[in-house]
Amino acid sequence: MRIGELSHRAGVNAHQLRYYEAQGLLEADRSANGYREYDENAVLRVKQIRHLLGAGLSSEDIAYLLPCAVGETPELPGCSELLAAMRSRLRRLDDQMDRLARSRDALAEYIDAAERMGDESYPPFDDAGLEPVPA
Repeated sequence: MRIGELSHRAGVNAHQLRYYEAQGLLEADRSANGYREYDENAVLRVKQIRHLLGAGLSSEDIAYLLPCAVGETPELPGCSELLAAMRSRLRRLDDQMDRLARSRDALAEYIDAAERMGDESYPPFDDAGLEPVPA
């Protein structure tokens, strides 16, 4: 099947399929006219990729795990190498969540303190000749 049909059947945009191919997650043959040609397994492969991306795995993580994936969801065997890779990613996600929670708490404190101080009018940044601080 060509990229348009795979895109339709798998429910993803063609540019995503080209990205997956560039990342080594998806393989395509080339026809004589240069069009990408995918086999029937490509639909399942794309669905597996989407599920693993949804779990927060990077394309590098997925490239490592994908050869062992079974089924659409997919299921992964409990071998020590795969478990170590997934646990490592889980730790990174936990660390990111902790940092985000601390940032959120700090921002909420700034908002509370500003609300307690009352309503003071400040000139807009563009009128004050100051550059706004990027978020």
